[in-house]
Amino acid sequence: MQKKLFNTGWICNGKPVTLPHDAMIHENRNAQNPSGSAQAFFPGGEYVYEKTFTAPEGFENGHLVLEFEGVYKNARVSVNGKPAGGAAYGYIPFFINLDGLLRPGENVIRVECGNRDQPDSRWYSGAGIYRPVWLWQGSAESIEPEGVKISTVTIAPAVIRIQSPKPVRAEVEGVSGQGTDFTLTIPNAKLWSAETPNLYTAHVLSGADSQDIPFGIRQITWDNRGLYVNGVSTLLRGGCVHHDSGILGAATYDEAEYRRVKMLKDAGFNAIRSSHNPCSRAMLDACDRLGMYVMDEAWDMWYNHKNKYDYASQWRENYKSDLRAMVNRDYNHPSVILYSIGNEVSEPARDEGVKAAWEMVSLLHKADPTRPVTGGFNLMIIASAKKGKGVYDENGGGRDESGDKAMAGMNSTLFNMVTNMVGTGMNKSANSKKADEAVSPVMDALDICGYNYASGRYPLDGKLHPDRLIFGSETFPQDIAKNWEMVKKYPYLIGDFMWTAWDYLGEAGLGAWGYTPDSKGFNKPYPWLLADTGAMDILGDPNGELFLAQAAWGLLDAPAITVQPLSHDTKPAKMVWRGTNAIPSWSWRGCEGKKAVIEVYSNQPVVELFQDGKSLGRKKTKLCKTIFKTIYHPGKLEAVSFEASGREMGRSTLSSADATLRLTAMPEIPEAENGEIVYIPVSVADADGIVESNADRTVSVTVEGGELLAFGSANPRTEERFDAGSYTTYYGRALAAVRMGAQDLTVTVSDGQNSTAAVIKHRGGAA
Repeated sequence: MQKKLFNTGWICNGKPVTLPHDAMIHENRNAQNPSGSAQAFFPGGEYVYEKTFTAPEGFENGHLVLEFEGVYKNARVSVNGKPAGGAAYGYIPFFINLDGLLRPGENVIRVECGNRDQPDSRWYSGAGIYRPVWLWQGSAESIEPEGVKISTVTIAPAVIRIQSPKPVRAEVEGVSGQGTDFTLTIPNAKLWSAETPNLYTAHVLSGADSQDIPFGIRQITWDNRGLYVNGVSTLLRGGCVHHDSGILGAATYDEAEYRRVKMLKDAGFNAIRSSHNPCSRAMLDACDRLGMYVMDEAWDMWYNHKNKYDYASQWRENYKSDLRAMVNRDYNHPSVILYSIGNEVSEPARDEGVKAAWEMVSLLHKADPTRPVTGGFNLMIIASAKKGKGVYDENGGGRDESGDKAMAGMNSTLFNMVTNMVGTGMNKSANSKKADEAVSPVMDALDICGYNYASGRYPLDGKLHPDRLIFGSETFPQDIAKNWEMVKKYPYLIGDFMWTAWDYLGEAGLGAWGYTPDSKGFNKPYPWLLADTGAMDILGDPNGELFLAQAAWGLLDAPAITVQPLSHDTKPAKMVWRGTNAIPSWSWRGCEGKKAVIEVYSNQPVVELFQDGKSLGRKKTKLCKTIFKTIYHPGKLEAVSFEASGREMGRSTLSSADATLRLTAMPEIPEAENGEIVYIPVSVADADGIVESNADRTVSVTVEGGELLAFGSANPRTEERFDAGSYTTYYGRALAAVRMGAQDLTVTVSDGQNSTAAVIKHRGGAA
């Protein structure tokens, strides 16, 4: 079957829209919305999408299928008034068979969905048809979408297996075969890995029908000594990533996902955990192309509620089909190396939950025997629930879907509040024999065990469970240096996924180091918007968390200099999901004479820091970090790293912006095709491009030759809107996302006194 985008010509609640479309991001936030800080005070809603289209020629004798990559949530699809299907879960693809439902001439597709009942998520979910829609067209002999599965049998020689429910003929690199289950030997094959992301295309024929299917030749194996990609021992430099696209809300665009994956790959990550739901196809495509391992996760909950209106009530009737949908979508993506059956669920404290885990692992093994199964389990949650001190229920009051009153207890918000108070001491909370007894039944079900905030177990489990392979599926970012030392030390510990690699919407203020009176505590009030955690903010700009990780991974050629913000007169209230709020800037206008705290990151044992040529001393690094204190005045910082013998290994500088500032707008690509998404970073900077961190201003954006999709900054606490066309810079930076039109595109930014324009040239092509 051949497919084409089906994203234009839609109407949502009476207004024309182009898909992907996040309806929630356009709603009005306010302090009274029951979604609370989890969904950043956005209201839920009910949304009706309709599209009128003309049936393609020859449809009566053909085969047509609609593919929805993701609709949040409870999607109900009708065609010409007749129910046609849908999906309850908001993060999985589903298909609608149009055969027998279309008529000559005009037809109407109607999609009803929504998340009116709140709270329904622990983070910003978005709503509506937020991922692309495709129309597949073929014949009765066509291969169904996701119908052909390609896997690697051996890598030396390179032998691939092709499976199809109907006989097909397939050709790869001049080698062909046919049948429903057959192998091809690929000569001189180039293997796929994070380091060498080589991709192939299988040209598959069924009668007159054909499909081109991209895939990679790679093999995943594992034992109690490690994880191996193509026989090579592999350590996962991982980060957790939520599904939203920052200023674009939950709307999923190829360019947005590619940009994020590329920035993370360039920063040194080689693995992503999709937290806590199946990621988009665009994300997987980007990971395939760029070389990024993926741990794809099914859900945040099973049958016990974490929020009153979350998916728990529907989980039992849908979990098997959800897992199959995830596997069918992921199967041919070489980037996917792990399936996760969930995040921080308490159900495995009981026999029913353990039984469910074994059943899901078995289902995944049957659907895809080539990949290991894991889960992100918080050992303390399971151990506490085993003692009758449940963490999750629908409202903190005592009901869960199993009817087990012993599982009742604090809700997820309260649990996170307790975690914040306990701090990194949580890492040792599951070290006891009782805790081990509580968690082992579910861990025994897994191929590889994911530990959330349980690094205290790392040195113990090699002796306690010599056959167990483990990794840190969720960890505090400030722990990366000591965690990575253990990853290198213990063969059975294969990696670390910090919380988080990239900031996200919702769970507002989770990691914030805030300076406002409402910054204290976990459950922050309106107008908090972002989690404010992550090695990179929602624009993609790095902070000290990233440089610490790079130093721990041994990827810094020169020391990295960061400075705790000088633009505040009070000490910050700190949350445990952030170890630093320092950013790489020595430009703080109006802060002359203030005390400055400078953090320098290096994988070398000694660092010396100079301020305007004067040494502030040499210091030993501790866990890849050292701190210097001085008085701020504009100028230059220079850091020099030394190995133990005293030999210089690298140096780097930070300079202040000069007195004359201007607005800059620098497109990330010089030209684009019709319909392509382009990002334009906006900054307050001097003529040399040095960004000033303490001269923020409100900036407006106008677009000619295209469409402004969103404009915003990384400010975690604001009432501003990403869809308003104006926003205040944050530490001197903002970002615009525009859709290219059919001509050259001009983006003009202005602060009321100064303006500048950027031009993106039209490359041709069709939307």
